[in-house]
Amino acid sequence: MPPAPDLELSLPARPENVAVVRHVLGGIGDALDLDHEVLADIKLAVSEACANVVVHAYADGGPGFMDLEVTTQDHHLAVVVRDHGRGMTPRADSPGLGVGLPLIASLAETLELTNGADGGTEVRMTFATSGADLDTADAGARERRH
Repeated sequence: MPPAPDLELSLPARPENVAVVRHVLGGIGDALDLDHEVLADIKLAVSEACANVVVHAYADGGPGFMDLEVTTQDHHLAVVVRDHGRGMTPRADSPGLGVGLPLIASLAETLELTNGADGGTEVRMTFATSGADLDTADAGARERRH
Protein backbone atom coordinates (compact mmCIF):
# COMPACT_ATOMS: atom_id res chain seq x y z
CA MET A 1 0.00 0.00 0.00
CA PRO A 2 1.50 3.36 -0.97
CA PRO A 3 2.08 5.88 1.80
CA ALA A 4 -0.55 8.51 2.48
CA PRO A 5 0.23 11.87 0.84
CA ASP A 6 1.93 14.48 2.99
CA LEU A 7 -0.11 17.14 1.20
CA GLU A 8 -3.39 17.04 -0.71
CA LEU A 9 -4.75 20.09 -2.46
CA SER A 10 -7.72 20.57 -4.79
CA LEU A 11 -8.04 23.82 -6.72
CA PRO A 12 -10.25 25.09 -9.53
CA ALA A 13 -8.51 24.43 -12.85
CA ARG A 14 -7.73 28.06 -13.62
CA PRO A 15 -4.46 29.58 -14.88
CA GLU A 16 -3.85 31.58 -11.70
CA ASN A 17 -3.91 28.41 -9.63
CA VAL A 18 -0.86 27.04 -11.47
CA ALA A 19 1.04 29.83 -9.68
CA VAL A 20 -0.52 28.74 -6.37
CA VAL A 21 0.81 25.21 -6.94
CA ARG A 22 4.29 26.60 -7.71
CA HIS A 23 4.17 28.60 -4.47
CA VAL A 24 3.15 25.52 -2.47
CA LEU A 25 5.98 23.51 -4.04
CA GLY A 26 8.40 26.31 -3.14
CA GLY A 27 7.31 26.03 0.48
CA ILE A 28 7.79 22.27 0.42
CA GLY A 29 11.21 22.71 -1.16
CA ASP A 30 12.22 25.19 1.53
CA ALA A 31 10.96 22.89 4.29
CA LEU A 32 12.95 19.98 2.85
CA ASP A 33 15.98 22.19 2.14
CA LEU A 34 16.00 21.08 -1.50
CA ASP A 35 18.71 22.21 -3.87
CA HIS A 36 17.50 25.23 -5.89
CA GLU A 37 18.06 23.51 -9.25
CA VAL A 38 16.20 20.40 -8.12
CA LEU A 39 13.31 22.52 -6.85
CA ALA A 40 13.24 24.51 -10.11
CA ASP A 41 12.92 21.26 -12.10
CA ILE A 42 10.15 20.00 -9.82
CA LYS A 43 8.24 23.28 -10.07
CA LEU A 44 8.59 23.37 -13.87
CA ALA A 45 7.43 19.77 -14.36
CA VAL A 46 4.48 20.05 -11.97
CA SER A 47 3.48 23.44 -13.38
CA GLU A 48 3.42 21.92 -16.85
CA ALA A 49 1.19 19.08 -15.65
CA CYS A 50 -1.15 21.62 -14.01
CA ALA A 51 -1.17 23.80 -17.13
CA ASN A 52 -2.20 20.73 -19.12
CA VAL A 53 -5.19 20.33 -16.79
CA VAL A 54 -6.16 23.98 -17.26
CA VAL A 55 -5.86 23.85 -21.06
CA HIS A 56 -6.93 20.32 -21.97
CA ALA A 57 -8.95 18.59 -19.23
CA TYR A 58 -12.29 20.32 -19.35
CA ALA A 59 -14.19 20.85 -22.59
CA ASP A 60 -14.37 24.45 -23.73
CA GLY A 61 -12.69 25.68 -20.55
CA GLY A 62 -15.65 24.60 -18.44
CA PRO A 63 -15.39 24.39 -14.66
CA GLY A 64 -13.40 21.61 -13.08
CA PHE A 65 -10.73 20.89 -10.51
CA MET A 66 -7.10 19.85 -10.44
CA ASP A 67 -5.91 17.78 -7.53
CA LEU A 68 -2.35 17.74 -6.24
CA GLU A 69 -0.80 15.13 -3.96
CA VAL A 70 2.76 15.34 -2.67
CA THR A 71 4.47 12.52 -0.80
CA THR A 72 8.04 12.41 0.51
CA GLN A 73 9.69 9.04 0.95
CA ASP A 74 13.20 7.60 0.78
CA HIS A 75 14.94 10.67 -0.69
CA HIS A 76 12.21 11.08 -3.30
CA LEU A 77 9.33 13.44 -3.82
CA ALA A 78 6.29 11.86 -5.47
CA VAL A 79 3.79 14.24 -7.04
CA VAL A 80 0.41 13.38 -8.53
CA VAL A 81 -1.60 15.85 -10.60
CA ARG A 82 -5.12 14.63 -11.32
CA ASP A 83 -8.14 16.03 -13.10
CA HIS A 84 -11.69 14.79 -13.51
CA GLY A 85 -12.11 15.90 -17.12
CA ARG A 86 -12.30 14.10 -20.42
CA GLY A 87 -9.09 12.09 -20.09
CA MET A 88 -6.29 11.84 -22.60
CA THR A 89 -7.48 10.96 -26.07
CA PRO A 90 -5.76 11.43 -29.42
CA ARG A 91 -6.86 14.61 -31.16
CA ALA A 92 -6.58 15.41 -34.86
CA ASP A 93 -5.73 19.05 -34.07
CA SER A 94 -2.92 18.05 -31.67
CA PRO A 95 -1.05 14.96 -32.88
CA GLY A 96 1.57 13.40 -30.62
CA LEU A 97 2.34 14.41 -27.07
CA GLY A 98 3.06 18.06 -27.74
CA VAL A 99 5.84 19.74 -25.78
CA GLY A 100 4.60 19.40 -22.20
CA LEU A 101 4.81 15.67 -21.54
CA PRO A 102 8.29 15.23 -23.05
CA LEU A 103 9.43 18.20 -20.94
CA ILE A 104 8.02 16.59 -17.79
CA ALA A 105 9.69 13.28 -18.71
CA SER A 106 13.04 15.03 -19.10
CA LEU A 107 12.78 16.59 -15.62
CA ALA A 108 11.25 13.77 -13.57
CA GLU A 109 12.95 10.56 -12.53
CA THR A 110 9.75 8.70 -13.43
CA LEU A 111 6.57 9.71 -15.24
CA GLU A 112 3.38 7.69 -15.39
CA LEU A 113 0.16 8.71 -17.16
CA THR A 114 -3.18 7.00 -16.61
CA ASN A 115 -6.78 7.66 -17.54
CA GLY A 116 -9.19 7.32 -14.65
CA ALA A 117 -12.01 4.77 -14.79
CA ASP A 118 -14.54 7.61 -14.46
CA GLY A 119 -12.67 9.96 -16.80
CA GLY A 120 -9.88 12.33 -16.09
CA THR A 121 -6.14 11.93 -16.24
CA GLU A 122 -3.56 11.23 -13.56
CA VAL A 123 0.06 12.28 -13.98
CA ARG A 124 2.45 10.66 -11.48
CA MET A 125 5.99 12.01 -11.23
CA THR A 126 8.86 11.19 -8.91
CA PHE A 127 11.93 13.29 -8.27
CA ALA A 128 15.14 12.37 -6.44
CA THR A 129 15.73 14.87 -3.65
CA SER A 130 19.15 14.10 -2.17
CA GLY A 131 22.48 12.31 -2.24
CA ALA A 132 23.19 9.46 -4.63
CA ASP A 133 19.61 9.55 -5.88
CA LEU A 134 20.25 13.01 -7.28
CA ASP A 135 23.41 11.88 -9.04
CA THR A 136 21.54 9.03 -10.72
CA ALA A 137 18.56 11.22 -11.65
CA ASP A 138 20.81 13.97 -13.01
CA ALA A 139 22.68 11.47 -15.19
CA GLY A 140 19.40 10.08 -16.50
CA ALA A 141 18.04 13.55 -17.21
CA ARG A 142 21.22 14.49 -19.08
CA GLU A 143 20.93 11.32 -21.19
CA ARG A 144 17.28 12.07 -22.04
CA ARG A 145 18.08 15.67 -22.96
CA HIS A 146 20.84 14.69 -25.43
